Amino acid sequence: MRRLLRRRMAVLAGFLLAVAGFAAVIWWIAFAAALDQLEERGHADLSLAADRLTGQLRRVRDVAVLVADHPVLVPLVLGTGGDEAAADALLQAFADRSGAQRLWLADDTGRVLAASDPFAARHVGGSGAFRRAMDGALGLEHGVDADSAQRFFTYAAPVFSPEGPAAGAVMVRVNVDELEWNWPADPSPVIFTDARGVVFVSNRSDLTLSVRAAPPDGDMPDEVYVGAVLSPFPARAQRVVRGHDLWALEDSPYLPRYALHLTQPRPVIGMTAEILVNLAPALRLASLQAAVAAALCLAFGALLFYLAERRRALAERLDIEERANAALEARVAERTEALSAVNADLRREVGERREAEAALKRAQADLVQAGKLSALGQMSAGISHELNQPLMAIQSFADNGAVFVERGKPERAAENLTRIGELARRMGRIIRNLRAFARQERADVVDVDLVAVVDAALEISEAKAARAGVTVAWDRPEGPVMVRGGEVRLQQVVMNLVSNAVDAMDGAAERRLELSVAPGDPVVLTVRDTGPGIAEPEKIFDPFYTTKAVGQGEGMGLGLSISYGLVQSFGGAIRGRNHPDGGAVFRVELAPVGAEAAA
Repeated sequence: MRRLLRRRMAVLAGFLLAVAGFAAVIWWIAFAAALDQLEERGHADLSLAADRLTGQLRRVRDVAVLVADHPVLVPLVLGTGGDEAAADALLQAFADRSGAQRLWLADDTGRVLAASDPFAARHVGGSGAFRRAMDGALGLEHGVDADSAQRFFTYAAPVFSPEGPAAGAVMVRVNVDELEWNWPADPSPVIFTDARGVVFVSNRSDLTLSVRAAPPDGDMPDEVYVGAVLSPFPARAQRVVRGHDLWALEDSPYLPRYALHLTQPRPVIGMTAEILVNLAPALRLASLQAAVAAALCLAFGALLFYLAERRRALAERLDIEERANAALEARVAERTEALSAVNADLRREVGERREAEAALKRAQADLVQAGKLSALGQMSAGISHELNQPLMAIQSFADNGAVFVERGKPERAAENLTRIGELARRMGRIIRNLRAFARQERADVVDVDLVAVVDAALEISEAKAARAGVTVAWDRPEGPVMVRGGEVRLQQVVMNLVSNAVDAMDGAAERRLELSVAPGDPVVLTVRDTGPGIAEPEKIFDPFYTTKAVGQGEGMGLGLSISYGLVQSFGGAIRGRNHPDGGAVFRVELAPVGAEAAA
């Protein structure tokens, strides 16, 4: 047992060391990738800050160049006259407009001829920018004012004589504080150092005039920083990692603890732009990725340990399970025999249910046929009258035709024969409609002319409506209206609606039946009567629901229920409601031909 425990501890220690090493590799890879991203972003931020300072100084330089050629100042330099007061006013105006701190006009000896500030120095010959202007080039210098201890940049533009050499210079000084005050608050410290290693411009005020690096000769020229208080740059430890200069700075509320140091020379202004990009996001990202990798390894190791322990436990339980297998197989055999018996019972019950379902379908078909025969039985008296009347007329026309033949009047006999033929065709049409209505129809859904179906139903119901004194108003479309359905089943639906409407108007003052067909999608058949209306519209399609009094009719309340099922089988809908002007109105919605293919 102890040996097993020692072996497990050794495996665990080796696994933890491997996880730590793997996490360290992941940390290093993630940190290196984050350094590359930080360097790219830092260079972009540094270029933006350097361009901002260079652009501000460029405006000062442009003022010096512009003023150097002004006609008010050139005569003073050349000694050909000129107004000193006008020159002072001009320089003051340019200072106010450009935001420059001070402007001078000096001759070739450095003596000031005009100035924007009456308290300005009267001699600038010792300025390095002035000496460069006297050589015919644009001069630039920076330094600290001995009186105000303010940092400044000075541009000197030469004023050329007609012969060619510089006869004087225009000098423009700008206060660095005026350049820095409106800079945006950059998250990274940005500094501009000169060749002497002094931080001259920065977006962190506590870093200005600090010595970042000692000059090569070890001393500071007095004419640049005379009277200035220089301070040491914060202590730092430097290390180069994969070509990146990394700094570890002392604790400061304005500087990052760990930073990526980037530089960019700016010879135009004689400075080197530098930025310190905070390494905290890169360190956090690398640590997070290393932690995730370590967590995944630990989870995988825990899963392996669990599986190993489970395998060992399963091996120990194998013998017990083998002994239990025999008993289990016996129980399985018993259960299998029981399940076989249950399956046999289920198959027998399924067969019985299928037989019951087939019987139900046959009963439904018989019920539909019984409904049609019931409707024919109710109309039998009217149909008999419809057939008996033409038969009597045929007999009368036949007798009269024989008499006209004997009397030698063949044209009158031909008229009688023509009428006999029309009456025979009418009787044939009535019998054909009755035969079609009474036959069994397949349940297929086909294309049916709804107008022809309504014509046939009205022809069969004509006698019943006439006997009940009902006026039939059939707004018949000019052409056929094709719908999806079954001709006989759809005729039964119309017959039920017409028959119910005729029965409902029994005893009504106005007996009028209105039918109309509206083509569209869906096609709508409307049947309206002028009877008393529907007492309970929500129950009209329930089986065995009827409003007829006992003994009044032979209906069982199945007509509308059968009609509802038939219309549903066509994919349509049937609705009944009371009309606002009285009576009931039924609306049958059917799919037009082509709607099924489109769907």
